[in-house]
Amino acid sequence: MAMNGVDHVVIRVKDFEEAVQTWRDKLGLDLERTAESEPLGIKQAFFPLANGGFIEIVAPLNDESAVGRAVASRGEGLHTLAMEIDDLDATVKDLQSKGVQLIGVGGPQVFIHPKSANGILVQLSPVK
Repeated sequence: MAMNGVDHVVIRVKDFEEAVQTWRDKLGLDLERTAESEPLGIKQAFFPLANGGFIEIVAPLNDESAVGRAVASRGEGLHTLAMEIDDLDATVKDLQSKGVQLIGVGGPQVFIHPKSANGILVQLSPVK
């Protein structure tokens, strides 16, 4: 198993428009696009970085979404650290053998549970 680097960082926010303005106008990042995911209950903004990674801003569409619950309980801040990996299946097997708690095994996205990563939700992102 190898974590090659950071693929992207997801930051949860309360006020979507204010956060987009902050990252675009004050911090100087280029806004690539925005999106909305009803199934996940979030609004998203994507800011590409020169190294090929990106920063993603997410805001809840409702209080019952995972992001809505996280904002209510933990406030704004780092939501997900997505690590670039070579082989998802091999990484999952290796992590499971070490007792790491995973979320979404067998699905399109696999995460290391925050309980196994010092409070951070870590997404396993295969090299594109």
